[in-house]
Amino acid sequence: MLSVVQAAQRIVVKVGSSLVTNDGQGLDGTAIAHWAGQIASIRLSGKQIVLVSSGAIAEGMQRLGWSRRPKAIHELQAAAAVGQMGLVQIYESSFRDHGLKTAQVLLTHDDLADRKRYLNARSTLMTLLELGVIPIINENDTVVTDEIKFGDNDTLGALVANLIEADVLVILTDQRGLYTADPRHNPDATLIDEATAGEPALEAMAGGAGSSLGKGGMITKILAAKRAAKSGAHTIIASGREQDVLVRLSRGEGIGTQLLAGRERVTARKAWMADHLQVRGFLTLDGGAARALLAGGKSLLPIGVIAVSGDFERGEVVAIRAEDGREIARGLANYSAGEARRIMRRPSADIEAVLGFVDEDEMVHRDNMVLL
Repeated sequence: MLSVVQAAQRIVVKVGSSLVTNDGQGLDGTAIAHWAGQIASIRLSGKQIVLVSSGAIAEGMQRLGWSRRPKAIHELQAAAAVGQMGLVQIYESSFRDHGLKTAQVLLTHDDLADRKRYLNARSTLMTLLELGVIPIINENDTVVTDEIKFGDNDTLGALVANLIEADVLVILTDQRGLYTADPRHNPDATLIDEATAGEPALEAMAGGAGSSLGKGGMITKILAAKRAAKSGAHTIIASGREQDVLVRLSRGEGIGTQLLAGRERVTARKAWMADHLQVRGFLTLDGGAARALLAGGKSLLPIGVIAVSGDFERGEVVAIRAEDGREIARGLANYSAGEARRIMRRPSADIEAVLGFVDEDEMVHRDNMVLL
């Protein structure tokens, strides 16, 4: 198996809490210096790298003298605020030793759910990469709430991969990769070298969270790979304990589990729609409309909508469902939720008579829709 990192030009690397901390006793300066050295080596080959790093909350816990990760949001925010100071300082110092500049970028889901802020974040990251700067990204835990948090840095890494249209997402963990079963409990479990991201069987193989520090387990990595594949990014799940793992991957060595995108890269705008962790509302279709979308590549007309739920405005992202509740697409609504309820089940010719105006003949135009 030849590593897809070798041919990649733009890479997102995610390192978990267990790889940058001393078993919860704050940040491991030696480990972080080693990551900086590997990334610096890869940068010399002309590749662009964005680093998504955990560790802020763990560092904050150490500085505050807390032995257990708090559950209350305000305590997590406080730990993150304290820990970000140390995280940024040690990364900046480690990369400076290799002549590289760094930039801290803190994101929440709201930043990527809002189209304008999404484009601003993308523009900033692309500019930093062009300037040869290493962006170091983390979830903005100091302001995050249950409604807007990514939930884990695996998901954040996938969203960033989609945001900058990366070629590969590398998720480094304390496991060798994805196994057919949990190797901690099943001695017959075997490592999966390569598969296609999004295969349903992969999710069945993934285990639960394995660390008290980190939030994500193997299942979040499988789902992150599935999300990254929407924009054509391949994913590698590998052990960060492997000697010089990033350098070896960049040379083409097969390490860990490689999950291939298995689909054509979608446009950045459609990837943005598909990447929404939250949507403003739902449109439920009759059987004919669902088939027209899935098989015919058609726009969604009001007559095919049989139910509208949620509260959304024109231009916001809505999820499109089949009658059985299965989500089949996402798109930008041409009408608000209230307007959509008034014109659903009606032909487009009736829109003006019902609403007094016509913005579009379609409820959601095909160009503003992505199939899932």
